[in-house]
Amino acid sequence: MKILGISAFYHDSAAAVIHNGKIICAAQEERFTRKKHDESFPINAIEFCIKQSGISISEFDAIAFYDKPLLKFERLLETYYGFAPKGIKSFVTAIPVWLKEKLFLKRLMHQELAKITGYDKKKVKFLFPEHHLSHAASAFYSSPFQDAAVLTIDGVGEWTTASICHGNGNKLTILKELHFPNSLGLLYSAFTYFLGFKVNSGEYKLMGLAPYGNPDSPETEKYLNLIQTELADLKEDGSLWLNQSYFSYATDLRMVKDADWKKLFGIAKRNEGEELTQQHCNLALAIQLFTEKAVQKMATEAKRLTGSENLCMAGGVALNCVANGKLLRSEIFKNIFVQPASGDAGGALGAAQAAYFIYYNNERKIVSENDAMQGSFLGPEFSDIETKQTINKFNAIAKEFQNFDELAAATATIITEGNVVGWMQGKMEFGPRALGNRSILGDARNPEMQKKLNLKIKYREGFRPFAPAVLAEDSSKYFDIKAESPYMLLVAPIQEAIRNKMPENYHALSLLERLYIERSNLPAVTHIDFSARVQTVKAETNFRFWKLLAAFKQQTNCSVLVNTSFNVRGEPPVCSPEDAYRCFMRTEMDYLVIGNFLFSKAEQPEWKEKENWKEEFVLD
Repeated sequence: MKILGISAFYHDSAAAVIHNGKIICAAQEERFTRKKHDESFPINAIEFCIKQSGISISEFDAIAFYDKPLLKFERLLETYYGFAPKGIKSFVTAIPVWLKEKLFLKRLMHQELAKITGYDKKKVKFLFPEHHLSHAASAFYSSPFQDAAVLTIDGVGEWTTASICHGNGNKLTILKELHFPNSLGLLYSAFTYFLGFKVNSGEYKLMGLAPYGNPDSPETEKYLNLIQTELADLKEDGSLWLNQSYFSYATDLRMVKDADWKKLFGIAKRNEGEELTQQHCNLALAIQLFTEKAVQKMATEAKRLTGSENLCMAGGVALNCVANGKLLRSEIFKNIFVQPASGDAGGALGAAQAAYFIYYNNERKIVSENDAMQGSFLGPEFSDIETKQTINKFNAIAKEFQNFDELAAATATIITEGNVVGWMQGKMEFGPRALGNRSILGDARNPEMQKKLNLKIKYREGFRPFAPAVLAEDSSKYFDIKAESPYMLLVAPIQEAIRNKMPENYHALSLLERLYIERSNLPAVTHIDFSARVQTVKAETNFRFWKLLAAFKQQTNCSVLVNTSFNVRGEPPVCSPEDAYRCFMRTEMDYLVIGNFLFSKAEQPEWKEKENWKEEFVLD
C-alpha cells in the first residue's frame, strides 16, 4: 500500500511517501524553492517523492493532508464571532483567502497535482486526519516502541493545541486535549514576538537567549511570578488557561497587546535588531522555565493516563530541546523519542502514517530497536556526476578523492588547523536540524570558533549557541547524558571534568562579557549555562560523518565537532551541489566537501555573481 502525505499553507510545507508502512522519502518545500519556511503547496517536494519512490500519483492508494481545513475554518469563524466586534481587520484579511483557497482544498490540491503530471482524479482518494493526530502519528509510528504515551504540543491545529494519546501496536487513542485559545505554543510564541524575534521562526532564538538570564535574579523570579499569576494558570495535569485580555492572536494580526505587556513587565517590546539587555535575557529565562514546568506536568499526566514507560513527542514545542533534556533527566519515562521533524513539515509524514495504520488498519511491524526515521536522511542525494556539473558551471577547482578514508583524514586535518568546512554528503535531512549531511563543521576546542561561525559564516546574532556532534560511543566522556541523541533534540550538561572555573561575578557580567569566556575544554559548543545540544553519531546511521569524527579523534584525541546547518541566516539549509557551492562562495567559509570532492576557497575563481544574499534571505 502506497501513501503520499502532504502538509501545506501555514508554514514548513512538505511531502512524504510511505510504502507498506516503511518511510521511503520526505522533504520540505523550502529546500527546493530556497524560501525559508515556505508555506506554498509543495510541488517540488512531491515531484522529488514521486521520482524517489517511483510511484505515480494515480498509483497512490491515498493522499493524506495533515489537517482538517473545514474544522479549522469552523474554529476561525467561532473565534471571530466569540470576540466580536474585535478582530474585524484580521477577519477581513483572512476570510477571502479561505474562501478562495483553503476551504475548497480538494479542488486546489487537484489543480496543483495536475501541474506535476496528468492523472485520473477518480483514482485518487484524499484523507484528512486532524492536525494533532498527524503529529502524534509521526511520533509514535516512527518510534521503536510497541507501547507508548504520545504527547503533542504546538501553537494550534484545528482546535487542539496539545494532546495526550496512547499508542499500542497500530492503535493510537486520543485521551486528552487542550483547546484554543489556550496554548503553550502560542504563549511561547507571544514572548518570541515581544522579545523581537519572528513568530514561527525565532522560537529557537528565544530558547538560546534564555540561559543568559540570571536564575538567581529577583527580576527573573518576578517575571516568572507574573507569567504564572497574570498570564497563565497552569494546572497540575498540565492543562493551561491563558488570560486573553493580554493577548491579541485570536483576533488580531499581532500576538499580544504591546502596551499591556509593557505595563505588566516594565519593559517595552523589543524591535528587531535592537540591543539585548539583561531584562530581555531574564524575561526569556522566565518563559523558558515556565515552559519546562508545563511540559513536565503534561508528561506526568501522560504517564498517569497510559502507564507506559515510553514517551513519544511531536509538535513545534517538542523542538524545545532544553525542555526535552530536563524531561529525560526527570526519569518520568524510561525512554523518550522525539520526532526529528516535529513541526508542521513532519505532519506530512504523520498524515501518511495515520492513513496507513489507522484508516486502513494495517499491521505495524517493528523490525529493529532503532526508530523508523533512518537517521532522518530521507531527502534528495546527488551523484559525483552532478557535482562535476556544478564544478563545470562555475569553473570551480576541486580535488577528487578515490578513497573516502583519505578524504576524511584530509578534512579532519583542515578542521584542526582552525578552518571552517562546508560538508555535504548523501541524502538531505528531513526536519530543521543538520545531522551531518548538510552541515558546516568546525573544531569544538577552538575558543574563536563560535564567534567566527556566527559573525563570518552564518552572519547571525553572536549569542546563539552551536551544537556538538560526537561519536555515540564517546558521548558520556563529554556530556552528562545516558540516552542516545541522534537528532540533536536533547540538551545535556557538559561533564564537570572538562569545565573551567568561572569568575565569582559571572552572572553579574554583561551578555557579551559572558559570551566569550571559555567555559570548558570545548568552548565552541558549551553554552552560557554549561549545557550543549548534543548529537550522537553512530556508524550504522551515518557512516561517512562517523568516519570523519573518527579521523578527527585519531588526530586530536577528541571526538567532538561543531555542527551547524549549511546555510546563512535566513536561508534554508542547502539541498543541491549548486546550493552548497553558492553558500560556500558567498561566505568566509574556508573549505567545502561535496561527496568525494574537496574545494579550497583560496583556489576558487573570483565570485562574479553580485546578488545581495542579505536582501534575498531576510533575518529569520
